[in-house]
Amino acid sequence: MNSKEYRELARKTRRTSKPNAKPTNKHGNKKVEINGIKFDSKMEGKRYRELKLLERAGHITEIELQPEYLLQEGFRYDGKAYRSIKYTPDFRYKKDGDIVVEEVKGFADTSYKIRKRLFLFQNPNVVFVELNLKS
Repeated sequence: MNSKEYRELARKTRRTSKPNAKPTNKHGNKKVEINGIKFDSKMEGKRYRELKLLERAGHITEIELQPEYLLQEGFRYDGKAYRSIKYTPDFRYKKDGDIVVEEVKGFADTSYKIRKRLFLFQNPNVVFVELNLKS
């Protein structure tokens, strides 16, 4: 059996093993909606509520959800196109004149760790906060 046949068999097996199961995301998080905004996890939604309270109390300002940072432009090499690399943290806001970028994670996979490292290198003046990380 070649790799293509194996992937097809695995796909079919996943589908039929639990026919009525709801699809879940990669890490098993349950999506939640708060004030019409959809969040990828309950933990992220809870943090959003906390940030809104802090904003109302005047401790932080300018909350943004999932701001996008370009880490590397897309390019072509030897006839092959490579996509740009972007990093999208969960929240960005201002506190005491500083820009704070927050990431709410239950699990830090390899892709996240690499993007985080590139982001920190390119943005040394940003305050970076990780909440509830498990590795």
